[in-house]
Amino acid sequence: MNLNQRIEAFAKLGEFFKQFSTLKIEKNESEEFNPMLFDAFKMQIKRASEFNGWFTQENVLKAFKSWSEALTKENLEKWTSTYEIAENNAPKTIAIIMAGNIPLVGFHDFLTVLLSGNNAMVKLSSNDKHFLPLIAKFLEYEHPYFKNKINFTEKKLTDFDAVIATGSNNTKRYFEFYFGKYPSIIRSSKNSAAIITGKETKQELEALGDDIFQYFGLGCRSVSKIFVPKNYNFDLLFNALYKFNDIINIKKYENNYDYNKAIYLMSLFKIQDNGFVMLKEDPSYASPIATLFYEFYDSYENLLIKLEAEKEAIQCIVCNENDLNFVKFGQTQQPKLWDYADGIDTFRFLLNI
Repeated sequence: MNLNQRIEAFAKLGEFFKQFSTLKIEKNESEEFNPMLFDAFKMQIKRASEFNGWFTQENVLKAFKSWSEALTKENLEKWTSTYEIAENNAPKTIAIIMAGNIPLVGFHDFLTVLLSGNNAMVKLSSNDKHFLPLIAKFLEYEHPYFKNKINFTEKKLTDFDAVIATGSNNTKRYFEFYFGKYPSIIRSSKNSAAIITGKETKQELEALGDDIFQYFGLGCRSVSKIFVPKNYNFDLLFNALYKFNDIINIKKYENNYDYNKAIYLMSLFKIQDNGFVMLKEDPSYASPIATLFYEFYDSYENLLIKLEAEKEAIQCIVCNENDLNFVKFGQTQQPKLWDYADGIDTFRFLLNI
């Protein structure tokens, strides 16, 4: 199976995903594999929160929608056209250890391994272990080539050529100890930040709310901290974020909000609170659920220097300034195929093994 055929297979997967949107789940009778798979996907989407309370149906459908938009033939061809992919090389077996903080968070690694012509040995997170096997079934129905390319395992990983592992700062040390002798990409926890200049429109600040609240802020691309100019009027931000107030009705989120608020109050921390999210001045990037850290800056230029010095802790930066390195408001959870986690080119890594 050559690259063009692999691209066609994943483009068809993108078309299949379009049946599961945030507006509605609707079967397209012309989809070839619907008799075997549509109901299985639909049931798993509806039951996802039973296995992981953070995987609400809305958030799962947002993940499917994002991937349906990314997996087009045009995007896949644009992405892969920058690499020289030899079809006659013997495939390598790539062990993928996946995180489970948001739905389908490990899919990009899975996609990259298979598109590059290699074999995927996948260790799923217990928090997100139901969707990828269904996706593998789709690919196997699409072409028998994939039957021998994908292996899911819960056992100790053996007989692989390279490792892509994603986890926390603690598990990174574990991964480095066990897999350090192999070619590897080992990722740890990162967070995203936003720069507020005071020139934002209400629409931009509302879009920032998507970056903050989507997936309950659990993603590495979720904005967990904002930088604001001195004397910033936080009412502007709170007014824009009010449209997201229903999030407090999600029980797991409400429990975290109540717990963290109690901790802050007992510790006499100064917080700003609007009933569903708290703002706390803090130099850290990783804020607890239902909390948004903030930090004042007096010079935009000095702030950029600071962010450059602390870039190892940051996944992406949101800002309305015209800078190619910034993400636009509301776009953090819609990365392009070529927007690699931690800025590490996974595709080139696989080609150079």
